[in-house]
Amino acid sequence: MNTDPIISLSHLTKHFPVGKGQFTALRDINLTFGTGEFAGLVGPSGSGKTTLLNIIGSLDVPSEGEALVMGRSVSSLTHKESAQLRNQHIGFIFQVFNLLPVYTVYENVEFALLLQRMDAAARKKAVLDALEWVGLTDKINSKPPQLSGGESQRVAIARAIVKRPAIVLADEPTANLDAKNSHHILQTMQRINKELKTTFIFSTHDEKVMQYLERMINLADGQVVRDELVQPVKS
Repeated sequence: MNTDPIISLSHLTKHFPVGKGQFTALRDINLTFGTGEFAGLVGPSGSGKTTLLNIIGSLDVPSEGEALVMGRSVSSLTHKESAQLRNQHIGFIFQVFNLLPVYTVYENVEFALLLQRMDAAARKKAVLDALEWVGLTDKINSKPPQLSGGESQRVAIARAIVKRPAIVLADEPTANLDAKNSHHILQTMQRINKELKTTFIFSTHDEKVMQYLERMINLADGQVVRDELVQPVKS
């Protein structure tokens, strides 16, 4: 694994206004992530996991400190630059699949490429490759209402990795899945991580997800309380 940091968080703090005061969601976070990591932000609801994931994904900015992603300071990006960073380098997977119900599986995955300057032939190859990675080539003409929960989440994974991003951020990706589908999804992401050297960062409190992590970062009350390498299960 290449350990060159592609994400660097330095003294990162995040406040949210509450009435006449403020709530501190993150306190003095110092973390780096290298290429090809399979890491998880672990902790109970309210511990700051999703807030931290949103800042890494340039969906939010820190109140204090610095977040460098792909060498860019999130705080200094314009709205357009932030969108470009996400479009080119970051894939998102959420617990709600966020698929477009009127479009086919193929079209849902292709949607992630439409803002990139890619010709139709290259776009088609990328979509078919992504669907092959997640085992859904037989569902390309199906629409989301025809899919199971596990299949829908695999489409969401394909959409996240179709542009071969450097980073995939997964926020509670197994929350709406049963155990069998959860393990299938996690094995798929584990395989993609190894094949594409994509950095995966999860936000989770699901024990099933934790079994697959190679690095576990425990958060409590917006602070890192433990950061350790762990031995994952083998896919």
